[in-house]
Amino acid sequence: MRCHCDSQQPFEHCCQPYLSGITTPSSPLALMRSRYSAFVLGLGDYLLHTWHPDTRGQLTADELSTQGQNTEWLGLTIIFATNEMTSTTSVVEFKVRYREHGRVAYLHERSNFELLSGRWLYRDGLINPPKIKLNQACPCGAAHRATPKKYKHCCAKRSV
Repeated sequence: MRCHCDSQQPFEHCCQPYLSGITTPSSPLALMRSRYSAFVLGLGDYLLHTWHPDTRGQLTADELSTQGQNTEWLGLTIIFATNEMTSTTSVVEFKVRYREHGRVAYLHERSNFELLSGRWLYRDGLINPPKIKLNQACPCGAAHRATPKKYKHCCAKRSV
């Protein structure tokens, strides 16, 4: 069976080791993919465990498990992800397509992740982020380098 996260990898070699607790995601992108799979499977405990304690508020695993019960998850598309592994913060922008109450909808989010005690955690996100113009600094973190890269020369030309 292919993984729910649309990586085109077998589930047992992609998100399953994270969801079953065998290992933890080594990157924000892997965490994002595994969280999508957890939403598909209704794994509220995993979602809560991978959410930063400073921003999850009063959410419970039960609430997260039932949140997508009436949702048919149709696919995940990664727009970009930071790949600077020396940082303790990272960004992943994605779109999710789903069907609820007979209507197809999209969720577009730019998510922030933080490395805390050796584990990547989802911190928060911006829904429907503003479009990145080609001549803007790339939000993947390239702007923090000595020579900032423009979006058109960075993430806009490579697929994740």
